[in-house]
Amino acid sequence: MSTLICRNITKTYGKIEVLKSTDLTIEQGKIYGLIGRNGAGKTTLLSIMSAQNPATSGEVTLDGMPVWENQQALDHICFSREIMPVCGMGQNRYKIADYLRNGSIFYPNWDAELADRLVKIFELNKKDRIYKLSKGMMSMLTIIIALASKSDITFLDEPVAGLDVVARDEFYKLLLEEYSESGRTFIVSTHIIEEAAKLFEETLIMKDGCIISKENTEELLARAYHVSGDIDKVDSFIAGKDHYREETLCGSKSATVVLKEGENLEEAESIKTEHINLQDLFLALCGEEEKI
Repeated sequence: MSTLICRNITKTYGKIEVLKSTDLTIEQGKIYGLIGRNGAGKTTLLSIMSAQNPATSGEVTLDGMPVWENQQALDHICFSREIMPVCGMGQNRYKIADYLRNGSIFYPNWDAELADRLVKIFELNKKDRIYKLSKGMMSMLTIIIALASKSDITFLDEPVAGLDVVARDEFYKLLLEEYSESGRTFIVSTHIIEEAAKLFEETLIMKDGCIISKENTEELLARAYHVSGDIDKVDSFIAGKDHYREETLCGSKSATVVLKEGENLEEAESIKTEHINLQDLFLALCGEEEKI
């Protein structure tokens, strides 16, 4: 079993606090979704958990071992992120074959056969140079590295950036296939929320450097509703409940309600209630309007 724990993680750049006292436990054998607006701290959190970026304070451990500068722990972790093209310089002069060869050196459980199969599925040419790849092709390469690493805990930061709908669907299928066969832990950060939501056993929602929700996705959505009706009736209905994103139009009002665990949604005359999807819940929690 591999359990990764963050304790009181903070990260500051100068006077800017990017992460604020973050506590988080990542358990073995789950697919986590990590969602948040740009600048919420998602990539920073992933880079600290994978020991590619030091925390300002706090500690990250894997089965009790600190991950920072600890190869024994890092052998179990993969952080797959966007390749930044720098034309003609450094690693971007490498060919795809070179990148995959580096993966086989860096990751002790590297699966070369899987990597070759994925190259064929994504129709990549191993002789192509990295800096000449399109954004979508670079995303395909990061996906190959993540899956072929066979790491116990694998972080994927925006893995479908630049991919068309067909390639994204192929990635989702490959991720589920690898998960079902290996029981590995995956943490997927994405902005394409509703499309990927079906993958997530647990969803982590970040806002302003904090994790504001960590919960089983189905259980979270079972408590989330869109309510609408006359202004006075909606105001009365949502009073005392956690509610977000109130909107009014021509005498009518709508809001998102998230019930507490064990709380029931009572029926009310002239009030329409319906469950919402993960993307709509995210918009309610992380949009411009604050909780009342």
